[in-house]
Amino acid sequence: MSLGAWLRNHPAALERAYLFTHRLFERLDPLFARMGYERAERLVRWPEELGKKLVFDCRMCGQCILHSTGMTCPMTCPKNLRNGPCGGVRGNGHCEVKPEMRCVWVEAYERSRAMPRFGDEIALIQPPVNRRLQGTSAWINMLTGVDARTPRGWEMGSQA
Repeated sequence: MSLGAWLRNHPAALERAYLFTHRLFERLDPLFARMGYERAERLVRWPEELGKKLVFDCRMCGQCILHSTGMTCPMTCPKNLRNGPCGGVRGNGHCEVKPEMRCVWVEAYERSRAMPRFGDEIALIQPPVNRRLQGTSAWINMLTGVDARTPRGWEMGSQA
């Protein structure tokens, strides 16, 4: 078993690491604001990508919701589903697209049960992924609020 797989199977420890990292980035925010978020992005993105790739098989969507999905990256779902399984989950909990792979959402649900602080967030409905943020730092996007902004044209009742 790889180190990443072992860590993913210990979501409570990852949750504590997430809380620590979140507090760290909130404390660094004034520094990042002074130096400019664009420059901070260049400094933060590569270690974020490396760490998240090793542990979570991260796809760098720019809108990380690991803490809401049992520390399981929903973007590893072959269908990129962000709000739960597709309905094609096999009886053994495996993916309909990749039968050798356990469904990302089965794992997310199981792991979320071991998370004392954020475990209930598995039930939250997530907004669609803003593909314009692909390849950017989710931490910097969180600090600037860009990850929570609804892209132009996505508003209810808008004409596309």
